[in-house]
Amino acid sequence: MVAIVAKHLSLCVMKIHAPVLEKEEIPKQHFKHAEVLSDTEEIRQRREDLEKAMRIGNNDHGKVKIVFETSDGLFQVETTVWSVTQNNVMLKSNAIIPIHSIHQISFFE
Repeated sequence: MVAIVAKHLSLCVMKIHAPVLEKEEIPKQHFKHAEVLSDTEEIRQRREDLEKAMRIGNNDHGKVKIVFETSDGLFQVETTVWSVTQNNVMLKSNAIIPIHSIHQISFFE
């Protein structure tokens, strides 16, 4: 289920509702090889958000919500981002999510 919660310029920010998956369950998931985002601006924004999430995780030990897609559908996890590589995000507990599988990163205030 997707609901529009805010609008910024011409880009709509969506809040995606997905079942919660514990970070310890992520290594058991099967990720698709295809990119889940189709818009180049969304892909750029995702990279920027991941870099910000990593800074928050490393400096403040703060958590973010990540919505991602596996072969079983959409899931979300609330966790600390430890590192971001060219292709993957490493979370606390050494769980790895391929960046191309991530739909959204949300920050807690």
